[in-house]
Amino acid sequence: MTKFLETERLLLRRLELGDANRVEELASDYELAKTTLNVPHPYPAGSAADFIRSMWTAEGKGLVAFAVVEKESESLIGIINIKQTLAFKRGELGYWIGLPFWGKGYGTEAARAMVEFGFKELGLNKVFAGAFADNPGSWRIMEKVGMKYEGTWRQHAMRDGRFVDLAYYGLLREEFDKEE
Repeated sequence: MTKFLETERLLLRRLELGDANRVEELASDYELAKTTLNVPHPYPAGSAADFIRSMWTAEGKGLVAFAVVEKESESLIGIINIKQTLAFKRGELGYWIGLPFWGKGYGTEAARAMVEFGFKELGLNKVFAGAFADNPGSWRIMEKVGMKYEGTWRQHAMRDGRFVDLAYYGLLREEFDKEE
């Protein structure tokens, strides 16, 4: 399987323990954390190395995770992954991009590469993703990479002690193949 993906401005590569400080630096920003289900705030000091190790462990169970690295600066700017459900040949796309890099198209560029990877390398039939319904920055990325709105799961998760609605988007292999 591919060890890295390359786009015009980005390199998507396996997470390394050397990324821990940068992951912690970016993930510690509340503006980023509040847009995710799983990034804690405050981010526990020194815990990013354990997070990276947990991602490696999950790779044996169908997770494919990459550091999103800006080529020009050679700096990690986010994380992107596909969590596969092998029995159904589908994968859930997840990502975050550090706040200083929002609004520059990096999320879309990385997501486009991962969607293509999901279909071409992993052989998935469907790639889907969910985002907080009140987070247009995230679900617009899904739209830009060709995903179709499939519905909102009302009060489906909890963040910061409140129930949140999740908007789900998906793309089927047959739709992806038509766009090629």
